[in-house]
Amino acid sequence: MSVRLVKVSIGLVFSEVGSSIETFLKEFHQIDESSEDSITHWLKIARAKGDTQDTDPVLLNLIVELHRKVDAIEKLLRNEEPKRLSLAGKAEIESIGFEHFKLSEDVLEEGMEYYGRVTMPVHPKRDLALFFTAVDKSLAKITRIHKRDENEWGAYLTARERALIREAKESRE
Repeated sequence: MSVRLVKVSIGLVFSEVGSSIETFLKEFHQIDESSEDSITHWLKIARAKGDTQDTDPVLLNLIVELHRKVDAIEKLLRNEEPKRLSLAGKAEIESIGFEHFKLSEDVLEEGMEYYGRVTMPVHPKRDLALFFTAVDKSLAKITRIHKRDENEWGAYLTARERALIREAKESRE
């Protein structure tokens, strides 16, 4: 099988799904819902009404991110950090494709189904939940991911690929 992958460095925590599918599905859906915070909800409504059309989009995004940071600090001060499941494994993703990723170590069991969390190295940093199946000991195929996360994964892949192409061009000159 030929899978096109792009070099990255992203952390992954994961566990075999086994009989815990319901527990993992619950967190999977909670992570998606937590990405829809009050400021995101407000912004969607404002954009739908057209209230943001005269606003600089970069400035608006910066203000929204500042609001999220203040919310995060408030949650930290109140000890309201989101409770995440403790996952058994930890690995480094060394390369990604649109539907696959490769780990830097052989830690997977071929054919096994896994649940994992990835902290995307983009702004704003956030957890991305996914289910995947081991193709071999280090290669995995993503089997379930939220649509928004799939778009972010694809955008990150494309950005990394462009950066690597630029680096290769510059080194030849």
